[in-house]
Amino acid sequence: MNLSLILACGWGIAANLLAMIPSRDNHWSRAYLLIAVGIPIVGYVTFQNGPVWGLLVLAAGASVLRWPVRYLWRWVSRMLPRGRA
Repeated sequence: MNLSLILACGWGIAANLLAMIPSRDNHWSRAYLLIAVGIPIVGYVTFQNGPVWGLLVLAAGASVLRWPVRYLWRWVSRMLPRGRA
């Protein structure tokens, strides 16, 4: 296992540990921190191991941070123009 995959596993463990600690803001500040640290890790994994591993790590991160992904999806869908039939 190379360094990028070790960092990705460490990110997953840190995300689970941070989720166990009570929070007043429903963990949003921790989610922002995890996103800021996780994006370069996904890029590093993709660089070292290829796009398949990068997509797997991205999917794992999205499953941990599902609410920010849902809100991003809603925001993007509102920004896209809707076609009329």
